[in-house]
Amino acid sequence: MAINAKLEMRQTQSLVMTPQLQQAIKLLQLSNVELSTFVEGELERNPLLERAEGDGPVNPSADDQDAEGADAKGEGAAESREADNWVDLESGGDNTRTEDLDADPKDMFPDSEDFVPGAVTDSGWTGLAQSGPSVSEDGTDLEAYVAEEKTLRAHLSEQLSLAFSDPAQRMIGGHIIDLTDEAGYLRGDLASLAAQLGAPLSLVEETLREMQTFDPCGVFARDLRECLTLQLKEQDRCDPAMAALIDNLHLLATHDFVALKRATGVTDEDLVDMVAEVKRLNPKPGLEFGATPAQPIVPDVLLRALPDGSYHVELNSDTLPRVLVNQTYYAKVTKSPLAKDDKSYLVDCLQTANWLVKSLDQRARTILKVSQEIVRQQDAFFTYGVRHLRPLNLKTVADAISMHESTVSRVTANKYMATNRGLFELKYFFTSAIAATGEGDFHSSEAVRHRIREMIDAEPAEDVLSDDKIVERLKTDGIDIARRTVAKYREALGIPSSVQRRRQKRIAMAASA
Repeated sequence: MAINAKLEMRQTQSLVMTPQLQQAIKLLQLSNVELSTFVEGELERNPLLERAEGDGPVNPSADDQDAEGADAKGEGAAESREADNWVDLESGGDNTRTEDLDADPKDMFPDSEDFVPGAVTDSGWTGLAQSGPSVSEDGTDLEAYVAEEKTLRAHLSEQLSLAFSDPAQRMIGGHIIDLTDEAGYLRGDLASLAAQLGAPLSLVEETLREMQTFDPCGVFARDLRECLTLQLKEQDRCDPAMAALIDNLHLLATHDFVALKRATGVTDEDLVDMVAEVKRLNPKPGLEFGATPAQPIVPDVLLRALPDGSYHVELNSDTLPRVLVNQTYYAKVTKSPLAKDDKSYLVDCLQTANWLVKSLDQRARTILKVSQEIVRQQDAFFTYGVRHLRPLNLKTVADAISMHESTVSRVTANKYMATNRGLFELKYFFTSAIAATGEGDFHSSEAVRHRIREMIDAEPAEDVLSDDKIVERLKTDGIDIARRTVAKYREALGIPSSVQRRRQKRIAMAASA
């Protein structure tokens, strides 16, 4: 076989992941907070970008939604298409028919199905969409006058300066405060602290004992047992029986009241009172100070029912950054003589600005298209409740809107939809399927979890349902499910076993009697 050199021409296709394409893919899966942060950074870096003024509509209209051909099913072709053809929207989208839901949701859905596990309930999506600061009628920002909340560290430091006059103990106390977490527990070894400060261990322990009398009661405890003991001593309730109960918290956690009664040596009535008293204690006293206020989740998509019975899906304009390219400034600057590097910098800024404006528009259209398909697939859920949630996967939605599964996965990450039944993450609507008995339709795993919770909430104290009984009832309802699956769902819902529930109900009945 002869070995020689030769030239050949071959034509191949390959995906070139340019930096802009990589950034476009990343932009698609950002949450509204992350997107706002990214856009703010671009506004600071790029002189040709400016924030759009006015309250013009940002939702794509039906005339702007151009239908595109189906994308290639391969991952590479799909990734390339995500950066160039996000505007792949059908005109107007499909509206799902349903009953008139203009009335108050509380009046329309009075039954237990109004509650959906995993939902962030609120009075309505209109209030959730308000992400700006609180402003009074005269335009004053009310939040600017709110006093700063005192932190746990500041509260303890104030008491430290009053409790000790010895500088050494004040220094030790300051280090103990530094080792205390936000819940009020001491997360450090006293021997290591004494060696670090070069102080006697007895002095460190004495300082700690004095600091354990600080407010809030129970602070500086090293474990839960010590925290509860400090609070009981403050109430003068730490008698031998109560101390035995605190020493056997593991039995209380498993509701083993027979063993608790034997360990404490008290009657059933006294044990019920002691357990109720322990439950009134605060296991995390430090959280009373400096707690970060819960920030409401601002939805990316708003769903509302129209008078004709159809659903209208739109993007939340409050979460969409509005930026423009300042072409006037670019034209003015380029008229004057510039160095080569300056011209190159301006061209790069112009290209980056144009790409960002286009990418934000394409991102919004893709989110809207995916949301419309989710609403179409899960119309029974929005009408009748979680019992009618259908099994749904990414492939079903991707095939329906001619996109790749990876695109749908990125769109549904960190995005929320405000509906008549609460606020949900878009991924909530994608659930696995559970087979039905006979030839019935498949059931959503989330709907089955909801049924399990309903059964357990309705069970009487004298007839607690075991996992086997739950399986029998579900099979009667046409759901083919295994016992281990029921146990897994029950544990995921935070519901104890039938033995523990039976003990809880007995102690509750004894307490009420």
